[in-house]
Amino acid sequence: MQVLSVSSLKGGVGKTTIALGIASAALDRGINTLFVDLDPQCDATTGLAAVNDYSESCADVLSSPRPNIVRKSIVEAKWQRQHPSKIHVMVGSTRSLMVDNPQPTLGELWRLEQALSVVEDEYDLVVIDTPPSLNALTRTAWIASDRVLVVSEPSFFSVVAADRASKAIDEISTKLSPRLALHGVVVNRLRESSDEHNYRLSELREMFGEKLIHPHFAERSTLQQATGAATPIHSWPSEAGADLARAFDSILSGVLSDMKSTSQVKRARTGSSIERAIRGVAKETFSGLELEEEPKAKKSSRKSRGRRARS
Repeated sequence: MQVLSVSSLKGGVGKTTIALGIASAALDRGINTLFVDLDPQCDATTGLAAVNDYSESCADVLSSPRPNIVRKSIVEAKWQRQHPSKIHVMVGSTRSLMVDNPQPTLGELWRLEQALSVVEDEYDLVVIDTPPSLNALTRTAWIASDRVLVVSEPSFFSVVAADRASKAIDEISTKLSPRLALHGVVVNRLRESSDEHNYRLSELREMFGEKLIHPHFAERSTLQQATGAATPIHSWPSEAGADLARAFDSILSGVLSDMKSTSQVKRARTGSSIERAIRGVAKETFSGLELEEEPKAKKSSRKSRGRRARS
């Protein structure tokens, strides 16, 4: 199972729409896909017409990634109908903001990774839609991912946000998850007639080089129409829809090729600090990508009164 996060550190750039386009390409190709909606706005859950009969969502998974909670948070998307492959959704929730701890423990940051290990043999690809900011939810997603696809508009603040995202991904890869890497930057809502857009596009090209992904997406209503109708772009009946579908096919091919170029990492991890973190007894904390040991409590001189340590 390969995991891709679709991210932007600036809102309003069409991040969720790009993530849904990639999921549509995966479904059309027959790839069994899990879509994880970590954005508290839950737009992807709506766009996929995913309705859960249970109350569980990604917020519950991040609070307690037990197998029964993980499975109850995952539902079939409406998109799956009349397709031989499956696309399921770990449904989003506004309650995920409640687990967006500004100083999460290392164990909390690995909970999505732990949750994905429960269903690893059931999917070929996981697509995560992250919140539009560099918070704990986004970091949790990146730690569970093999690659990150950054979405940017050709505007000043979006260019700055893309640069910040690239640097943050490198830092997390160095300190916490060596398999994580930036796949590339997708440019969305490009107006080729705009001098400002062309200037910012040249900035992105200079900053990211080969990591700037082609094709770029022009500002068109077709994607919004398909999303609003809870329909995959590959099923949208228009020539514009077919053009967009081919663009997403190209992006998906590049992502899969990139991820397969590295060795597959089993999600049931072993290793000192990470293993302890998943068990929930790690002492490390995570704040601004700095890991620190919590002060050790002084040993009590009082004798134990029969309480047994948990195994």
